[in-house]
Amino acid sequence: MAETKKILERKEIEEKDRWAIEDLYPNDEAWSKDLEKLKALTAELAGFAGTLGKDAKTLLAYAQKVEESVVLLSNLLNYSSRRNDEDTRVAKYQEMDGMAMSAYVAYASATAFETPEIMAIDDETMDRFYAEEPGLERFRRYIFNIRRHAAHVLSAEQEKLLAMTGEMMQAPADIYSKFADADLTFPDAVDKDGGKHPLSQGTYISLMESEDRELRKSAFCNTYNTWAAHKNSVASMLNAQVKSLQFNANARKYASSLEAALDHTNVPVSVYHNLIEAVHQNFDKLHRYVRLRKKLLGLDELHFYDLYTQLVPGADAKIPFEQAKQTVYDSLAPMGEDYRKILKEGFENRWIDVYQNVGKRSGAYSAGAFVHPYVLLNYSGTLDSQFTLAHEMGHALHSYHSNKYQTPVDADYVIFVAEVASTCNEALLMEYLLSKTTDKKERAYLINHFLEQFRATLYRQTMFAEFEMILGQLNQQGVALTAERMCEEYKKLNRLYFGEDIVIDDEIAYEWERIPHFYYNYYVFQYATGYSAAIALSRRILREGESAVKDYIGFLSGGCSKDPIDLLKGAGVDMSTPEPVNQALALFGELLDEMEELMAE
Repeated sequence: MAETKKILERKEIEEKDRWAIEDLYPNDEAWSKDLEKLKALTAELAGFAGTLGKDAKTLLAYAQKVEESVVLLSNLLNYSSRRNDEDTRVAKYQEMDGMAMSAYVAYASATAFETPEIMAIDDETMDRFYAEEPGLERFRRYIFNIRRHAAHVLSAEQEKLLAMTGEMMQAPADIYSKFADADLTFPDAVDKDGGKHPLSQGTYISLMESEDRELRKSAFCNTYNTWAAHKNSVASMLNAQVKSLQFNANARKYASSLEAALDHTNVPVSVYHNLIEAVHQNFDKLHRYVRLRKKLLGLDELHFYDLYTQLVPGADAKIPFEQAKQTVYDSLAPMGEDYRKILKEGFENRWIDVYQNVGKRSGAYSAGAFVHPYVLLNYSGTLDSQFTLAHEMGHALHSYHSNKYQTPVDADYVIFVAEVASTCNEALLMEYLLSKTTDKKERAYLINHFLEQFRATLYRQTMFAEFEMILGQLNQQGVALTAERMCEEYKKLNRLYFGEDIVIDDEIAYEWERIPHFYYNYYVFQYATGYSAAIALSRRILREGESAVKDYIGFLSGGCSKDPIDLLKGAGVDMSTPEPVNQALALFGELLDEMEELMAE
């Protein structure tokens, strides 16, 4: 029997493979001092209540202290969250993360007067303030973003009350995170020879990529049967999230929670609906891909546990992390040396927490701290892990540029554009890998990976987005969001998206339980729109070179200095239309054509 592979404890991970958390604070005591500093600053800001419309000097003084608070909050929350994610079992960092969130809620509550008071300043007076106090120009976009929400701003007292609900609104996501990452355990997956493999949120996908079908099936069934045993609890968590979003939408007089979420980032609701409609119009390509996968795997029945394994057996090889870094660096040569210099700085100065350890948060992300970005990986040596590295470093360099070229209050780019830089890096990596091979088997392997990116990012994330939209609509209609209803709706969507050539396994109905993004307030659709924009941008960079790179770096440096649609237009792509989505899916069709030709030879 094969030996069960061991997941290391945090202390067993080499320092070079752990992020440099000390760059934020040298120790926990320094963090605590800044927490007290934030509390004092919060009290100072509360003292401005009733004075923001008094004169330009007062408004400027307030805005400057807000900017100071933004930096403090970023540092505090980044430190506590990164520490907590290193090992979610550690009570001390759970407590610190809770303290940081409480401080944020107290800050939001103390400054709740800000929005209604700034809204109450008439346009003529506001123009005079800008003329009298040139320093206010630094905060013009910040003030504009407050004033544009006029129809949804409440009285100062009501705003304060809403701000006080912050921790409660965050509770469903916090409870889910602790349950999924710290408390939930899974039986080992068993391969065809009886060997046991540790199964966790972090190892699931790598097991599903195995050539061993028995191992894939075991991982699939053990994962979803475990989630199924907790379906009512998890449904209650997600139901609470949906109701929290609807409460916020109702309080602020939005037509729906979807409209409230998208208005926060200044994205028209039509963009969300355009994406779903465009994907529906292109179901034929996904159904064709499912048929091809079934044929190439030589299966009488294709199951969901067959979707991740490679169609070109034997081409997959373990990629050491050092090799992955070099390949990503080489692939981004079209971005120019200035871009790659920053990338190298991140590689060499421990911006990245590389490997899985016991208790570590699953998945991957980039957090854009002001000192420098922090990237969490659970690197496993697969091609997909290499693409994840490129993806997260795209986020990291986006944050780096925005923090460098924008003020702290304008640096935090909105989530609609967040996935563009990451997937642009992935697209450039894929183009690089394809350009380096003439071997038909290797090319087919890479194209299969590219096809999988489309399936997982454009189609699957849109399916998630549609599921979120359906839950919001059902809740608004007064329909009870029970576990049974959620499973029914989710299974129905899988049948619609994947078609008739795959068995709709009973277990797939529980997949919604393991998707943390459903607690991110209509986030997932932006993976799909971002991927579409990234395909367009990467092709422009490869086609036009320096001029396209200049526009793209301008986009990366934009933060939230413009609305997201205009930022992307400046880089050369118009996401107000469904055209980028249709163009990306046309490329999916072309890749599918080539894959069929290569595998027919």
